[in-house]
Amino acid sequence: MKIEKQLILKLENLARLELSDQEAEQLMGDLNNILEMVEKLRELDTSETEPLVYINEDVNVLREDAVEGQVSREAALRNAPDHDEAHFKVPKVIDLNLKRQV
Repeated sequence: MKIEKQLILKLENLARLELSDQEAEQLMGDLNNILEMVEKLRELDTSETEPLVYINEDVNVLREDAVEGQVSREAALRNAPDHDEAHFKVPKVIDLNLKRQV
């Protein structure tokens, strides 16, 4: 497969790009180089190579979840400018009842 000017124009349109002639030529050359590299890789014998699923052998290296540094509800609400017994009260920022203006 060879990348040609027609394909570059199609990609330019799909990606909403505006390429100069020089940029289009450079992109066409770069894409053709990538395709050549992939073709070279296809020449390799990989019949005895297992597919790589993970790069390393580590299993679950994450730490255990632990609840730390909790603040009581009363302490959290103590400095809030407006609250009720259980919640912070904040001004409404989205009005879903607005009618669309056309």
